[in-house]
Amino acid sequence: MSADELDLENIEGVGPATKQKLVDGGIYNILDLAARSLSEISDILGGDTDKAGDLLNKARSYLVEKGILGKDFISATELYQQRKNVEKISTGSKNLDELLGGGVETGAITELYGEFGSGKTQICHTLSVMVQLPKDKGGLEAGALYIDTENTFRPERIAEIAEHRGLDPLKALERIVVARAYNSSHQELLLKEAGRHIESEKLKLLVVDSVVSHYRADFPGRGTLAERQQRLNAFIHQLLRMAEVYNIAVVVTNQVQASPDSFFGDPTRPVGGHVVAHMSTYRIYLRKSAKVRIARMVDSPYLPEREAIFMVSEKGIEDPPEEKKK
Repeated sequence: MSADELDLENIEGVGPATKQKLVDGGIYNILDLAARSLSEISDILGGDTDKAGDLLNKARSYLVEKGILGKDFISATELYQQRKNVEKISTGSKNLDELLGGGVETGAITELYGEFGSGKTQICHTLSVMVQLPKDKGGLEAGALYIDTENTFRPERIAEIAEHRGLDPLKALERIVVARAYNSSHQELLLKEAGRHIESEKLKLLVVDSVVSHYRADFPGRGTLAERQQRLNAFIHQLLRMAEVYNIAVVVTNQVQASPDSFFGDPTRPVGGHVVAHMSTYRIYLRKSAKVRIARMVDSPYLPEREAIFMVSEKGIEDPPEEKKK
């Protein structure tokens, strides 16, 4: 859609004064408006919850009319046909792609969790390159936005992966927007500003590496647990709304912790509790085993719980040599 079609004043009830309030609050077009929560819009409008709800409903209705969002009520048959057109980004590993049903899906959140060195950041780096490839090679011919919370993004690694994938390293770097988050509040602010970049630079991948680390640091101890989970819940909800409204693939990494009450099996558990668990469309547990990594689909709306083997190389993520021969 053009910038004129997405102008906030196309929504009934948004005049110059209201538009200025929304812009001052970091909402620059109708897509931004539809991706925000009721409480955010209400705060921007001075606490007017009724008007905020009305504007949100009108924004979504406008996007439905323009074919950006699906209708509120459709048959399961229509939804089935729509699902066939969902875009996917290859991870660079056929095994991992098969685990994901063809690749990382747009309009959804894919969560990667595991211990240090399990391959989370390597997958994110590889996806940031793979999304730039033509569609017949597993990409979407688009760029990526990378929100880095742990200072793990390395442009040198991107250049190496791009070169081994047949892309110009400098051009590949140019198509990745990087934002370094320094605390949880800054992380939330970056996400609010992300919509402008996604729309203007035609990005199709949003990475948050990692999603919970700043919340763990900023809200330590049981006394702050409730506030931490509320803030984290709002952040994850906005990620999901952005995935749907902008039709982008959202990939988040998560840390793990040992579960002290686990007497049998793997005691490793993802951080963030039910807030992250319920909002992630796909949850993948990564672990290292000798020279390879093992990915297990832990939760999915329709994919089976099974495992896949991949490795980290100069190309980023790929299948082990013995798997390629099959």
